[in-house]
Amino acid sequence: MAEHKQRVVLITGGGSGLGQAMASAFVKEEGAVVAIIGRDAEKLRRVAAELEPHVFYYQADVSQRQQVEAAVQAIVDKYGHIDVLINAAGFSGDGVTTEKSLLEAEQDWDCVQETNLKGSFLMTIAVAPHLPRPEGRIIYIGSIAASTGGSRAGSVVYAATKAGLHGLTYGFARELSGQGITVNTIAPGFIADTGFTGHWSEERVQGVVAQIPAGRAGQVEDVSAAALYLASPRASFVTGQILNVNGGWLFGK
Repeated sequence: MAEHKQRVVLITGGGSGLGQAMASAFVKEEGAVVAIIGRDAEKLRRVAAELEPHVFYYQADVSQRQQVEAAVQAIVDKYGHIDVLINAAGFSGDGVTTEKSLLEAEQDWDCVQETNLKGSFLMTIAVAPHLPRPEGRIIYIGSIAASTGGSRAGSVVYAATKAGLHGLTYGFARELSGQGITVNTIAPGFIADTGFTGHWSEERVQGVVAQIPAGRAGQVEDVSAAALYLASPRASFVTGQILNVNGGWLFGK
């Protein structure tokens, strides 16, 4: 019987929310070694402590090329390889409307774009050479906002950067799929109790849930299950796809 190799999963934004949930899922469901990257060392340390000895953390800003290179090299030096890259680092910014000054809008654009889009781009370029061929996996965490523009005014920058992840998905899938590396995006809808939605009022939550055919809010476990599938051998023929995880709130795109 062939020896089962313990996989190494790298998750950006692993200190909270969906990133933390996926780190936990890969440890508990697969017994993987998980390396988490983020800017907040205390959050990363807490997650690693909860899931020790399977999770290790590296403090880095994914929008900074030198920090990305150093973190990826440290992981490769420690484990020898990386099997799965999940780009979950991202945030919505302060919100931009046409009522803001051009300077304020530009500052928000630069800040959000550098993490959500440039960070995913840099991580992909840095990690791709270390992925196995075949069976390497790249997963981006997008958003329903890429197709809807967000749930309210002020989401334009977030929506644009998440839509940009679709382009990364298609472009890198075209380049890497022939080498046995799949590239896909998970686009969650309303996921309760995350950093993005945990502050929403009950009225707003119920208004959103009323629009979801499944009749409930999403949970972080719904996104983790999608990530486990896309990272698995069963998904070897699934690439260049946007997997909507939204309870039917949006489909057909």
